[in-house]
Amino acid sequence: MEKPFTLSEGVDSWNTIIFLYNSALKEVRTKVEILNDEFQQVHQYNPIEYIKSRIKTPESIVKKLKRYGYESSIDNMVNYVNDIAGIRIVCSFTSDIYKLAEMIGKQNDLTVISIKDYIKNPKESGYKSYHMLVTVPIFLSDCVIDTKVEIQIRTMAMDFWASLEHKIYYKFEGNAPGYISRDLRECSDIVSMLDAKMLQLNEAIIQAKEAQEEQTGAV
Repeated sequence: MEKPFTLSEGVDSWNTIIFLYNSALKEVRTKVEILNDEFQQVHQYNPIEYIKSRIKTPESIVKKLKRYGYESSIDNMVNYVNDIAGIRIVCSFTSDIYKLAEMIGKQNDLTVISIKDYIKNPKESGYKSYHMLVTVPIFLSDCVIDTKVEIQIRTMAMDFWASLEHKIYYKFEGNAPGYISRDLRECSDIVSMLDAKMLQLNEAIIQAKEAQEEQTGAV
């Protein structure tokens, strides 16, 4: 088999870019769904609440390149915009995030390029999420092209917060009033407490159920 090459090699059109990134999204989403199904079969539990995927719009890509100081070109898009193809995985509990990230990292045909743990190290705004940048090989008729996909894994509470932050960011074009930014950071702390409490409650439920089953079996 020929060695995979990077997306910028031999790619000269927007349509080709979109085709490759869409193909990469399908590949990664299928892998994640299979992992979720396997977890259900083995543990009778689904760690994933829902999955969202998207391709970044041309306008967003151009804005990002300008912000980074690069011209709008195919090569620059591929080399400097890592989240053109993005998958968001939303879990119930923080523990699910790390279990899922570990399972994704063990996939032989995925290459993990980088990891950013914004849960243990939140952004200044209060943003929390677990980011993985991976490449997946796309097998075409005459070649194999490694294509980047950004995976974001977070809880439902984190996702709700991030959605609000996103709306505020675009509403004020990144310059929200100070009191709104402070309130948003306070909400982030509340989200963390909620996630910790829900995880604690879930573990207590599991322990109570196991104790009940042991008592029932002993009778």
